[in-house]
Amino acid sequence: MSTLQLSLAIIGGLVLALIVAYNAWTSHRNAPRRASPEEPEHGADPALRQEPGFDAGATQLTAAELDSLDRGPDPSVHTVDVLDALQMPVPPMSLERRPGLDPLIDVIATLQPELIVSGDAALAAMPPTRRAGSKPFAIEGYNEATQQWETPSPGQRYQSFQAGVQLANRMGALNEIEYSEFVVKAQAFADAVNAAPDFPDMLQEVARARELDQFASDHDAQLAFMLRARQAAWSPGYIHQNAARLGFVSAAMPGRLVLPTGSPGLPPLLTLGYDTQAALADDPDQSAIRDVTLSLDVSQVHRGEQPFTRLREVAAALCEAMDGVLCDQNGHPLPAMAMDPIAADLELLYDQLDGRELSAGSVLARRLFS
Repeated sequence: MSTLQLSLAIIGGLVLALIVAYNAWTSHRNAPRRASPEEPEHGADPALRQEPGFDAGATQLTAAELDSLDRGPDPSVHTVDVLDALQMPVPPMSLERRPGLDPLIDVIATLQPELIVSGDAALAAMPPTRRAGSKPFAIEGYNEATQQWETPSPGQRYQSFQAGVQLANRMGALNEIEYSEFVVKAQAFADAVNAAPDFPDMLQEVARARELDQFASDHDAQLAFMLRARQAAWSPGYIHQNAARLGFVSAAMPGRLVLPTGSPGLPPLLTLGYDTQAALADDPDQSAIRDVTLSLDVSQVHRGEQPFTRLREVAAALCEAMDGVLCDQNGHPLPAMAMDPIAADLELLYDQLDGRELSAGSVLARRLFS
């Protein structure tokens, strides 16, 4: 083989090696980022960690040393009388109790029975569904013992009843057909418990529903922002790991994470969503996600939680940790100054909801904007 042929072969080999190396580097660079393994706790060397157990070589205490140990207070001295314990106040539950029907957002019809009705009879007469069309429908009874309106329950006695249907929700205003269905359901219950119903005027209530629906439509704010990857895409595990550091937890729906509020049982503060198909993939680490959606349902969260401020903080933290950029729903980058006018508009919206007694985060607001 001549010197020229040998030189060409060497050059060809080097070019081929460079091409292979470049392709490998490009594939690694464009591969979805994966979650990094969790770091071990500081000072916890796996080789030195031992599980607790009964060691045969443990130190044995003498009888005198056992007697000298502090065994705590004598149970015979610190006894609690059973009657005193029953009279001790019970702390209230942390979950917010759903209030009953409210004339602000419900049509309410009174149902006055001739005699006291048991809770079992009332439950047997309840309609099979709790909706009239697309609107929530409910029946409440006035408890003879507690003197409070409540959902009928077994073992209770009720002096009167009231049936209600919601005037509006995100499906629209109550219409004549839905009102007629409400009347049919309430009349059937009244007949079953031998009660005389008193329904409000349909045209007046439908007009009130349209006015409330118009107000709700003008003040229903649902903010959504897009976090888009600058270079390498993200895997679902990578998104979960970075979101979990900010307090997000997985929701029931695949591809969705939520940031809980300070009180349990309430709607989430923020929602983080991405492609459901990527979350359900056989190998999620190979799924390439280039954008996620960070959203806030304004009416569902109390303004005292400062949800928009929290959204801005979360968006900035995720963009920095995941090398992303904050965009609008169309994918156009948003400068930081564009968020200030939104914050001002939200404060005005909060004031208007407060003036209508539908404060953001209240039970009535969550019912109306649902």
